Amino acid sequence: MRNTISLNRNTSINGVLLVLFLCCIVTGWTQKVYHVSSPDGSYDFSCYQKRSADSGKVLYYTLDYKGVRIVSPSRLDLTLDNHLSEQAMALYVDSSLAWFGDLKIDTVKHREMDTSWEPVHGERRQVRDHYRMMTIKLVKEHNPIYTMNLEVRAYNQGVGFRFFFPLNEKGTYYRILNENDEFALPEGTKAWFAGWAQAPYSLLDLKNWPEESERPLTLQFPNGWYGCLAEAGMTNYARTKFKLSKSNPGTIETSMYTPADLISPFRTPWRVVMVAEEPGQLLEHNDLILNLNAPSKIKDAKWIRPGKIMRVMKQTTRDAFESIDFAARHHLQYILFDWKWYGPAFDFNSDATKVAIDDFDLPAIIRYGQQKGIGVWLYVNQQALLKQSDSLFRIYHEWGVKGVKFGFVQVGSHRWTTWLESVIKKAAENHIMVNIHDDWRPTGEQRTWPNLMTAEGVRGNEEMPDATHNTVLPFTRFICGPADYTICYYSNRIKTTHAHQLALGVVYYSPIQTLYWYDTPEMSLDEPELAFWDHLPTTWDDTKVLNGVPGRNITIARRKADQWFIGAITNNEPRKLKINLDFLPAGRKFKATIYYDDDDIASNTKVGIIEQLVSAGSSLDFSLKASGGVAIWLNPAE
Repeated sequence: MRNTISLNRNTSINGVLLVLFLCCIVTGWTQKVYHVSSPDGSYDFSCYQKRSADSGKVLYYTLDYKGVRIVSPSRLDLTLDNHLSEQAMALYVDSSLAWFGDLKIDTVKHREMDTSWEPVHGERRQVRDHYRMMTIKLVKEHNPIYTMNLEVRAYNQGVGFRFFFPLNEKGTYYRILNENDEFALPEGTKAWFAGWAQAPYSLLDLKNWPEESERPLTLQFPNGWYGCLAEAGMTNYARTKFKLSKSNPGTIETSMYTPADLISPFRTPWRVVMVAEEPGQLLEHNDLILNLNAPSKIKDAKWIRPGKIMRVMKQTTRDAFESIDFAARHHLQYILFDWKWYGPAFDFNSDATKVAIDDFDLPAIIRYGQQKGIGVWLYVNQQALLKQSDSLFRIYHEWGVKGVKFGFVQVGSHRWTTWLESVIKKAAENHIMVNIHDDWRPTGEQRTWPNLMTAEGVRGNEEMPDATHNTVLPFTRFICGPADYTICYYSNRIKTTHAHQLALGVVYYSPIQTLYWYDTPEMSLDEPELAFWDHLPTTWDDTKVLNGVPGRNITIARRKADQWFIGAITNNEPRKLKINLDFLPAGRKFKATIYYDDDDIASNTKVGIIEQLVSAGSSLDFSLKASGGVAIWLNPAE
């Protein structure tokens, strides 16, 4: 019911005040509104309480971006099931109140931070961490031994909020059954829905979803802007997906996978809202997810070495040597032995410190790789990690193994989240890099544990998606961090052109970049276009999204030192594409080596190569084939 007030010229000031006072009582709006804005003023986060007849006081927030309401009044709430002492229980006056319903705002503090840091590996050499923070302390009105803070950080790139429960010696243990945060979005908003971490994407209205959606969740607003709902710092909690509200149309709610059993002090993960006028800005601003995590706990990270890796398809000593030779010839840094090298992966009786296949001399392979400058990674399934991780990484380090790919890990619950974090830490203590596969997605943990190099949680070339899917991923999955897409080149299962696959090495960020996933050395004729991957770095000093729309196309330029690499892909349709090179430094010329689809080339891969001089005033025009792409290597000409 909407309350309206009609005034005439003879209404007295006192009458107006009385009517307003009565209106406040009817609507329950009796609390002050508290604000925090981003340093550039683009974002404005407002928070306030309203009184509800059935649940006491309710905490609400709104979010504006450049004066436009993005999130209308939306609830902030946790469902708790505390096991309290008799003394604590005696202090409750009305046990029917929801835990949040008995909270009152006590103090509000503001501060601003502006620092920077250099990641061990990343899409940019330096990350600025600049935000304004609002901390709202809330106290249980009838049981003041319980307090809770709402922490809000407003960045120029987006806003994050979370709850903090300080140390409470009289009420130490907390069980969070659910997190009930809401996002009331503009009418007509659509979302890039994915039901699980390796699912295909669908652009859906905010109604009739088949199930909950993965995070991050990319949004398309009716005014042409884009947004993203994400999770950051999910290290001691349960995974939280997104679902549609049953009672409020156009509203998305958080949904925890399982309860979280916690001991104070603790903080919940950050809930993140990003808005952009162009979709590529969401990817350019994804350092926000890293900034919402703790700094690195690895003091000396010199042993962490990003690079390119290929899987050894046939696990024999001879095939391993041939793969090492191929890797060295094409400037890769690692090879991977995938599952079953130590026996049945799902069997707890399999020993991940013993080779279980014939004609596989792992010590000799590691030594040969060291001679060629190629490191070895090993796949280990969760069963062996559970059984052996206390000693496994130490043994691998003694062997000279550089990294471990975790396989079929259980994800989502509070139990498995904390377990996985502990195993990443154990790996770091033994100088072992990590790649987590299957349904797990990062929430910025790689800042804290930079030995976490990459993760799957993506529908990649194991499933061989089409080109349209490939154009969606940079605007969705890659917002939360690197993904191991397992790029292929020679496999006849590929649904795109070869130039498209070349370009993916730039478009998709992964410090450990898997190339030639379903390929073997004998498939290769050392085609000249492989020079693009040969010289391709896997970490970057700068990253720019030049153009693109999810589901249609994308062009990304990345810089390492004074060289630039560009990757552009289109969806299942052909496309005219113009790439402006205005990002190049003025007054310098570059040699552009361009790798493009050309059906007239006399090779199985049909990739042509041309060279030309370019500068900051140049632009390049292409006619991309359906499911095609183009890869460009820019070298200073002088």
